[in-house]
Amino acid sequence: MKMNPFDSPFRVSLGSAVFFLGLVAFTSLPPLVIGASTGAVVVGFRVFLDSLTGEMSASESVLTHIPAAGYYISFSAMAAAVRFRHRMAAPIRAGVVGAALDFFANACELGIRYWMGEPFAFSGQTVIVLWLFAILRSFCVIGVYNMWVTKHVRSLAEARKQELERLIMVSSGLYEEMFYLQKSMALMEDMTRQSYDLYSRLIERKHVEPRVALELAEHIHETKKDMQRIFAGLSKLIGRQSVRGRISIAELCAMVIRANEKYANLSGKTITFLYNGHIDLMTDQLYPLLSVLNNLVSNAVEAIEKTGAVTLHARLRGNELIIEVEDTGPGIAADDITWIFQPGFTTKYDRQGNPSTGIGLTHARDIAQTLGGHLQLVKSEPGQTVFRLAVPTAHLLQSTPITAEMSDHEADQQENAVM
Repeated sequence: MKMNPFDSPFRVSLGSAVFFLGLVAFTSLPPLVIGASTGAVVVGFRVFLDSLTGEMSASESVLTHIPAAGYYISFSAMAAAVRFRHRMAAPIRAGVVGAALDFFANACELGIRYWMGEPFAFSGQTVIVLWLFAILRSFCVIGVYNMWVTKHVRSLAEARKQELERLIMVSSGLYEEMFYLQKSMALMEDMTRQSYDLYSRLIERKHVEPRVALELAEHIHETKKDMQRIFAGLSKLIGRQSVRGRISIAELCAMVIRANEKYANLSGKTITFLYNGHIDLMTDQLYPLLSVLNNLVSNAVEAIEKTGAVTLHARLRGNELIIEVEDTGPGIAADDITWIFQPGFTTKYDRQGNPSTGIGLTHARDIAQTLGGHLQLVKSEPGQTVFRLAVPTAHLLQSTPITAEMSDHEADQQENAVM
């Protein structure tokens, strides 16, 4: 659809409006790229149509239509100069600026035609016609664009509303599971103390009542039931998806940092967490590494009084993966260094004065050994404490055999048989 308002090859068509709309919609492309490519395609297409009709030769057709490329190129150049895409937030202003761009782009095309020798009489009526078409096309494009944006915004608002409702439901479910977790945490802490006390008595060859072991088994059974209930609730909330599979060392360290950032915030401490490492290594030993690193980083968080920093350094040394956890805490006393990996040794007490179980570092060291590696304290002084975990990469690259999960009924049967 086109019009020739001045009885010349100069035309006004809907193609210009489509070009205008594409200029503001395709934000990933620079305006000059859109203008130059559109001008080339338009000229080529018009020359192709003339060749089909045979109205003029190819050279005459090119000279007739090449000024049209001036419209698209000049429009896009001016749009880039005034940063027109950033003005779309104000539709009225954008419509006025767009009309001005359209008018001057048309004037540029007419100037090129006049310079190439086309007869053209410039008058006040010409200006009015150009402004009329410019205003109509500009506000038409702005209107269509804003209708599309409004529909898009409404779709986003509806999606966010649904996501908010889902999060509210998830939060309510997590709030319910929190009580079971608090109960299980207290029970597990009590079981750990009883287990260590039983271990100490057996080491000292003291008499132990069989009832103690039975009580521990009962507590473990109750805790297992709570864990099953919590797992079922969480599975219902987020869907039961397998987390097995390979994960990069950087992503694993990021998981540790995110978890302990929350722990630090909950403890009222301002701690900066950093990761330093560029390792292209994937592993499926997710749970063992998470257990060790979480233990080390949480110990660092607890050691820092108010403010500080915790840094995870990861590197490859020969055929070993080295991960060092460094913190700016007060350090470990020289008299305690030889005891920190001994089961039961602790320097941490809760608000009621009860000591910690003192088996965290022992547990972390044992996990490191099961991976064929080792865990050691390499430096401890005020303001800098460094633990180093070294694990052979061969163990990290081995696939962990996945055993079939037992049903709750089968697990209960085995547990009852043992009891």
